[in-house]
Amino acid sequence: MKTILEAKNLCKSFEGTVVLNDINFRVDEGEFIAIMGRSGSGKSTLLYSISGMDRPTSGNVLFCGKDISKLDDGKMSEVRLKHMGFIFQHSHLLKNLSIRDNIVLPGFKAGALSREEVNKYANSLMLKTGIDSVAGHDVKKVSGGQLQRAAICRALINKPDVLFGDEPTGALNSSTTREVMDIINSINGEGTTVIIVTHDAKVAARASRVIYLMDGNIHDELTLGKYEGDEKVKLSREKRLAEWLEKQGF
Repeated sequence: MKTILEAKNLCKSFEGTVVLNDINFRVDEGEFIAIMGRSGSGKSTLLYSISGMDRPTSGNVLFCGKDISKLDDGKMSEVRLKHMGFIFQHSHLLKNLSIRDNIVLPGFKAGALSREEVNKYANSLMLKTGIDSVAGHDVKKVSGGQLQRAAICRALINKPDVLFGDEPTGALNSSTTREVMDIINSINGEGTTVIIVTHDAKVAARASRVIYLMDGNIHDELTLGKYEGDEKVKLSREKRLAEWLEKQGF
């Protein structure tokens, strides 16, 4: 299987404090990776370093075979816009734009498709995620779950190679979390690589592989395989992950 992202001897320090220490791992095309660990273990720092949102202190990040760790800010911004999608704990939608306008804006900016094509694809994404009825609404007049669905649509508008998420369900209740994760699993099932940071074991159990960080190092990994959605299998995955996390001291 083709490797889409690889970290080689990745290190990150802040004012002399080592946060990531010699990280090495590979992500294959179509994988769903969950990054877990206690607070302060370096989870978000790792996500930001491999996605080009932050620069590693040393080491390399290969994305689609190219070293992105040495790109200047302008070229890295272009890579993020055209080839990566991002979802955060909070949606960060622009308050002066409608739901639809927030979604299409990155598509217009990328310029790979005509505005008509971007609008058409945005309509299909909103229909798929169940927010087509609020497309013209102000962002202040929809629910948190709808905002996060809009954020997913925005992240997908340029058909990214990888979808990154930093606690994408952290601000949602349990039922909305399940709905959002169903969407993310569906996206992954269609071939998009997904890499998320999460503290929620039920969310991580949806991943094909879980990476556990401890003190800035990869302490262990657990391979769960593709998520199929069957309830009995889901409970078995959650139990297996819970037992593994307990061994890690989580």
